[in-house]
Amino acid sequence: MSKAHRLVPRIAAAAFIVSLAACGGGGSGAVATVNGQTITHADLDKQLETSPAARSVLQQTVTNDLIDQYAQAHNITVSAAEIDKVENQYKRQYPDGQWDELLKARGMTDQDVRNLIRRQLILDKSVGHNIKISDAQIKAYYARNRAQFDQPAQAHARHILVAKLSTAQKVEADLKAGKDFTAEAKQYSIDPGSKDKGGDLGWFRQHQMVPQFDQYAFSAQIGKISAPIKSEFGYHIIQVQGRKSAQPADLAKVHDQIATTLRQQQEAPLIPQFLQQLQSQAKINIQDPAFAGMFPSPVPSAAAATAPAPAPTK
Repeated sequence: MSKAHRLVPRIAAAAFIVSLAACGGGGSGAVATVNGQTITHADLDKQLETSPAARSVLQQTVTNDLIDQYAQAHNITVSAAEIDKVENQYKRQYPDGQWDELLKARGMTDQDVRNLIRRQLILDKSVGHNIKISDAQIKAYYARNRAQFDQPAQAHARHILVAKLSTAQKVEADLKAGKDFTAEAKQYSIDPGSKDKGGDLGWFRQHQMVPQFDQYAFSAQIGKISAPIKSEFGYHIIQVQGRKSAQPADLAKVHDQIATTLRQQQEAPLIPQFLQQLQSQAKINIQDPAFAGMFPSPVPSAAAATAPAPAPTK
């Protein structure tokens, strides 16, 4: 699994924290009305707090604070350049605006993601400072997983999807008569994901689309308006706007990405223990009865001997 794919669940969890925080603290003001009946912020807060996800969100929020406090206490810093490097690795795996769309769909900002990456880097420096990844390990991983780094052939296309053949034939005739593709898509297309974009699907990999669509996209003349093409979704009128040939992987370009992956694999079993030690030695007071018992009292002071060792400052 790629680094970017591993980050998506973290983004989803962080998005819930952001949305929960946005809903909280609103007092008794109205959030919405249903046929004149008011739903207040207090009503919404109560529902959120009693949902199963709320305990997970509180746990993650406490963990974030513990990580930040540990970094401050042990002079562990993370530079903007370090965050940029990791974030750019993620972005490269979501080309052509897909990264921005991912964040937008989850109601997150770039700063939310950078905070997520910063804490991951703090953990790297806290538990992984003795982990060394050699070039031999990187080359071996690359040899075993080379196919996942190859770039498959890609196509850029736009389409208009309709339910009936007669409608598809009309759209085809309109376009071949010179009518605007974007306007036709907005008027006729039933594809909610591309309709408001004038039918634009962006770049996609070969075999990513349904077979009938894929065959046309990777064989048709660039710019040609297709006849109606039937798939399980309806009838497509397709215009291919560009294609890119498959590109073999280059070890030099993915060297740092593989090193990070191998480091994370070795750190994975160490991080839960590290976080548990931080929590067990922290003084966490729960004010809300709904979350009573979530965090036990700190361990006796004698346990300080097993406290997480400070990482070297960087």
